[in-house]
Amino acid sequence: MLRGMPLPRPDHDTQPFWDAAQEGRYVVPRCAACGVGHWPPGPMCPHCFGDEIAWGDAPTRGSVYSWVVATHPVAEVLVDQVPYAIALIDLEPGVRVVGNVVGCDPSAIQAGMAVEVFFEEREEGVRVPNFRIPSGNLEA
Repeated sequence: MLRGMPLPRPDHDTQPFWDAAQEGRYVVPRCAACGVGHWPPGPMCPHCFGDEIAWGDAPTRGSVYSWVVATHPVAEVLVDQVPYAIALIDLEPGVRVVGNVVGCDPSAIQAGMAVEVFFEEREEGVRVPNFRIPSGNLEA
């Protein structure tokens, strides 16, 4: 787990994401005009420039597109966390999100590796979504 990571600071664009996470749901913004999901959240659709955004449930399984392994802490709170992996995860066509991949050695991460969302319980009851290798895919 990444217990040393700072807690989220929701804003106008991300509040629905964090509200859903509290309920154990992983959601992405979707354009009401064209129906395409996108990330990151924002006030308009990056595909058709529509300005009516609705949040909807996203797949909870995806695959690693790319990743970086942090080996040097950028803040004192992260000293005990390195190394950790930050990845771009493909959830569905057109929706690529950012998240931490936990529960495996960061050097074992590969492009195309299957991952699933899980929610880490943090202080003050905050739930933070992360990604892990699905339990059926773990090597013995």
